[in-house]
Amino acid sequence: MKQQKALIVFSGGQDSTTCLFWAMEQFGEVEAVTFDYGQRHTAEIDCAKRIAAQLGIRHHILDMSLLGQLTVNALTRDDIAITDGDEESLPSTFVPGRNLLFLSFAGVLAQQIGAKHLVTGVCETDFSGYPDCRDTFIKSLNVTLELALDAPVVIHTPLMWLTKAQTWALADTLNAFDFIREQTLTCYNGIIADGCGTCPACQLRQNGLTTYLQEVQ
Repeated sequence: MKQQKALIVFSGGQDSTTCLFWAMEQFGEVEAVTFDYGQRHTAEIDCAKRIAAQLGIRHHILDMSLLGQLTVNALTRDDIAITDGDEESLPSTFVPGRNLLFLSFAGVLAQQIGAKHLVTGVCETDFSGYPDCRDTFIKSLNVTLELALDAPVVIHTPLMWLTKAQTWALADTLNAFDFIREQTLTCYNGIIADGCGTCPACQLRQNGLTTYLQEVQ
């Protein structure tokens, strides 16, 4: 794969930044794409821009504001509280169709820039119950993209079966631990690095970090 090109679906968060560092080791050329879908905090896009610039990665930003018009959820509406899901409902942060649309558009962009590899940070081990983070969905979409584009497409999910602690371990292996801890934005309240500490995203990130640091002591 060192002679091939990859496109990273990139938000500037812990998971996608870990995937970016992973891809930089795996592929000869890497580009990133970020989607502006009217998310709760534009700081996410600014963070992605800054990281891409720091790492010298060509960065595409696509307007997906239509998604915010279609769905009502806590990531596209400031007046909706951020809540966890339960056995009967998904978290309020679930954006229906987000990964379906992101990866579909990323596939089209990848074909235009000569990349057959897509990389995304979805994970089925430590996730919030989002159906579009499941391995079965990714495999199904991979087949669909190849049929739709009539071209080879490989969707890579390096975090799919990792816990959040194992994702921190991977970042450490990639010599990116400090960078990811200090420069990424995972927080639902738009705070870089360790975040607000109280939202579900921050708690998941911090719990994984605490577990990993305990393991390496």
